[in-house]
Amino acid sequence: MPDSPRRGWFAPGWRNRLIASRPFQRWAARFPLTRSHVRNEGTAIFDLVAGFATSQALRALIELRVLHLLRDEPLTAGDAAARLSLPPRRAEVLLRAGVAMGLLRLRRGRFVTAARGAALLGVPGLEDMIRHHDVLYRDLADPTAFFRGETEPELASFWPYVFGAGGDVSPEDSARYSRLMADSQGLVAEDTLSQVALCGIRCLMDVGGGTGVFLSHVARRAPDLKLMLFDLPPVLEAARESLSRQGLSQRVALHPGSFKTDSLPGEADAISLVRVLYDHDDAQVADLLSKARAALPSGGRLIVSEPMTGGDRPHVAGDVYFALYCMAMGTGRARSGAEIGALMGAAGFVDIRPGRAHRPFVTSTITAHRS
Repeated sequence: MPDSPRRGWFAPGWRNRLIASRPFQRWAARFPLTRSHVRNEGTAIFDLVAGFATSQALRALIELRVLHLLRDEPLTAGDAAARLSLPPRRAEVLLRAGVAMGLLRLRRGRFVTAARGAALLGVPGLEDMIRHHDVLYRDLADPTAFFRGETEPELASFWPYVFGAGGDVSPEDSARYSRLMADSQGLVAEDTLSQVALCGIRCLMDVGGGTGVFLSHVARRAPDLKLMLFDLPPVLEAARESLSRQGLSQRVALHPGSFKTDSLPGEADAISLVRVLYDHDDAQVADLLSKARAALPSGGRLIVSEPMTGGDRPHVAGDVYFALYCMAMGTGRARSGAEIGALMGAAGFVDIRPGRAHRPFVTSTITAHRS
């Protein structure tokens, strides 16, 4: 039996017209039972309106290293302005913006880095990610044209590694991509391993694993596990140096290749894809998952870890930030766990299970087995 149409307050049209009317808004702002909600909603709406200014103030704080400057030594606005080579009045506006964002504290006329600001500094790669947001910001200068697909986003050329199919990627380009990914991969690796158990795995191959950051975390977690790294030849040059510095050269076998054009080695009984799928379209993802299934033995395990959208419950991290970022890159898209699970199922995987994400803005996981 079809759902009956909603009536009264639950009819969206009637409810929304009432809420949008100024007489109702004035009444709700004064009525004791609704005025707190109205105030909170008003604040939330204004935060959305001011979001672009907040992001630019954040970028200025990072580029000027304000959080570093004030981490150990509280300064007045005047002293900070002199250290930052900024006009005093403009420095004060920036510092007060930092206080409003919770990144700085103001005590007795002096500014100092707050706990949130210190936490930001402690996240590997986060400052570099914020610095390169100027590229995405330019791509979004005309958001209407962007969503209509009428622009040529600059961000797409920032990550040429994603487009490469093999040796056509320069060492400089692959190193730039791998360096920024490696800086932030540690946090992703920690969250992935907190959601995924490695018991029962004999050999793990990380596909598209860059300089081997994820595998280095796995090596410490499971000292007896055999490890393999599959990626483009220029990337593996950087991986070889990184793994050697950590004393892992003998633990990790390097396999050069491109999953766009090559088959995957068939020695592992588990394959991990960490922040790989969202860089590619559905056809490429389907092909990669098929190759992963072909490379795994019966019962072999597949581990997928990357930021995901919220599906039926959209959230800012997945459905705003990562969704727009992927759209600007032009090669892939952010997907929900259900969408990734469906692609896994279509490739022949079974026992598809999402992990319990502790911090969805860092990563979420899904595991499956080869039938």
